[in-house]
Amino acid sequence: MGGFLDASYGVVDERRSRLVKRAILWGGLAVIAGLILFFWLRNWRQEQVVKQFLSLLEQKRYQEAYAMWGCTPQHPCKYYEPEKFMEDWGASSPYANPTAIKVVHEDNCGNGVVFDIEAPKVDPQGLFVDKETNTLSYAPEARCPGRHLQLWEFLKSRFG
Repeated sequence: MGGFLDASYGVVDERRSRLVKRAILWGGLAVIAGLILFFWLRNWRQEQVVKQFLSLLEQKRYQEAYAMWGCTPQHPCKYYEPEKFMEDWGASSPYANPTAIKVVHEDNCGNGVVFDIEAPKVDPQGLFVDKETNTLSYAPEARCPGRHLQLWEFLKSRFG
């Protein structure tokens, strides 16, 4: 029978408290890692759409790039005909050098993501990628109304 002054007194309680502390620590780290991954990867598919669009422009595959807008030469978009697309994005456009185009900002906006792109000697342009269909369009003039959490941009400005 163990006595009050035995060497094993309180060992079980100490071990249990250590396990609880470790579980809380690892759980907190898992939540933080999950949040970081969520904010880092939440627009990954839409980022790939913009990269693919710029890649198609670089390869001068304009019909495929036009198709990313949900338009084809056989069925052109009512308000964005192929001639206008070539004027905006073709070889003689201000965006003729797609390697110089940089995505400077992205913002979640309802059912899509707005990407601000910049190119030399051209005003910044907004591209909107629909989350459901992954089709491109120009970003609306009135961006996403309301306040937005710009945590990722804040972190990039501080540490990037």
